[in-house]
Amino acid sequence: MNLVELEARLSENLDAVQNLRFQQALQQIEDSTQIRKMKREISQIKTVLREYQLGIRQPKSNN
Repeated sequence: MNLVELEARLSENLDAVQNLRFQQALQQIEDSTQIRKMKREISQIKTVLREYQLGIRQPKSNN
């Protein structure tokens, strides 16, 4: 995934977590582990974005 895709996915996941929290508050959520899974994915995306920022990970070139 490139940086634009990662940032878009991060935004989608943050919105999804917020919606899941509302559902949990209203006791409408069926699988309570969804929030944990989504937060884990958010953390992974943020880690990759930070690695790009620090230069640890380099964007793949399209050769």
